[in-house]
Amino acid sequence: MISKGCEQCAKGGKMVLFVYGYCDQRDCFYCPLGENRKNVTDVYANERKVEDDEDVIEEAKRMSALGTSITGGEPQEAMAKTTRYLELLKDEFGEDHHTHLYTGITGGRENMRRLSEAGLDEIRFHPPVELWGDMHGTEWEEILYIAREEGLTPAFEIPGIRAEPEFLDFLDEGAAEFCNINEFEMSDGNYRRMQEEGFELQEGHMSAVEGSKDDAILEEMASHEKVYFCTSVFKDAAQHRNRLKRMAKNIRREFDEVTDDGTLVYGKAFTEPDQFEALGVPEEFYTVKSDHVEVAWWLLEEMVEDGDLAEGEIVEQYPTVDGTVVERTPVA
Repeated sequence: MISKGCEQCAKGGKMVLFVYGYCDQRDCFYCPLGENRKNVTDVYANERKVEDDEDVIEEAKRMSALGTSITGGEPQEAMAKTTRYLELLKDEFGEDHHTHLYTGITGGRENMRRLSEAGLDEIRFHPPVELWGDMHGTEWEEILYIAREEGLTPAFEIPGIRAEPEFLDFLDEGAAEFCNINEFEMSDGNYRRMQEEGFELQEGHMSAVEGSKDDAILEEMASHEKVYFCTSVFKDAAQHRNRLKRMAKNIRREFDEVTDDGTLVYGKAFTEPDQFEALGVPEEFYTVKSDHVEVAWWLLEEMVEDGDLAEGEIVEQYPTVDGTVVERTPVA
């Protein structure tokens, strides 16, 4: 089974809204947050640091977001911001803008009500791994029913550390709607503690942990009709790439080429703009910057080859707000 939120994510249509990096009484050894996201009171919409409410709306428009995935830390102060952003998104994009929240705390009825009234659709609970297998009769079972009573779709989202049949029990009992299992991964923020716990990378893989796709997890859990196993390859090859493509399509200029990876390619010439006008280059094929001219990459190559320009470079960059450059190729 794949939820509506996951369907949108697979299309690259889910904006990731990170609200704070503090977790109440949680210090999971596998937490993937890096230094710029852990134990901070910052908000990010995708790669954009949010300075005001309009930044959230602008980032959603930049990628033609179908919905928003909210994650981060769990301080009570973050609740006010989260509900504010939910209200903003629903006001701007309407009820079809699907939202889900990933949380490591139960929260209680009042918080479930506030989130529901603000427009949240799904809530995905991530119980501490040390409680797996012993959650019946606890607040983790109770909150599933409370969330549903308050109008939310309750679910679990957990890392693929080990197979745990109790999650399947909650699905069969109707307490949880679905369970997402994320392939267990190492990151810059957790690899030291992961190794201390005895976990290692899969051979030939940049992030997936050895054993995260073992037969026990796949056979005992992922074969259930209400369980979805999300691999690290899928996150990179589909979710992330498709999100970049959506951005690139929206912000590309007439002369930018969009690659299969969702990056933008263009040429960069260090010359006076008058030269382009003198050569009769149509205005839609170049843009004048403060110290250079950006132009269609193929036109730059032609101009250098014909001797109209001495040199230049072809630039490939992400369509994100920070415009990170992937590669520069000299042309001379």
